[in-house]
Amino acid sequence: MKRGPVRRPTEHAAIRAVCRSARRLPPVPALMAALLDANERRDREGVILCAHLVVRAAAPEVGES
Repeated sequence: MKRGPVRRPTEHAAIRAVCRSARRLPPVPALMAALLDANERRDREGVILCAHLVVRAAAPEVGES
């Protein structure tokens, strides 16, 4: 018998709460410093994450609907 994932109501509640709350982004200079640090460490995922956060912090209306 094949079973699906166990539903956990606390996970759904946590996701809904996060979606409703506004999260402030760090200042652009701090994000750029993190981007440079990730680049120096050759952390590809960190570079991608920091680059996306820089764009979101610099132009918050982009991608918002």
